[in-house]
Amino acid sequence: MADARSTTPKPTIPGWRVILSDRGRLWASRVLPFTDAESDAAADRTVDADTLDDLRAELDRHEAIAREAAGRATRVTP
Repeated sequence: MADARSTTPKPTIPGWRVILSDRGRLWASRVLPFTDAESDAAADRTVDADTLDDLRAELDRHEAIAREAAGRATRVTP
């Protein structure tokens, strides 16, 4: 069901669905879920913020967490 009060602000962020709530809060949900290892490392698939700049910073932080977790998962220990 669509909510006419919620909109997707422009510009959007590639790989994330951005939603502006009817209360003016920005939310983003990652299109593809993080792996279990990335999620276990605290990469959240859905985040929120007050401004688009803050939302971008939060998404960057979660993507960095995921990259670090993925790097650890691919390393082979001797």
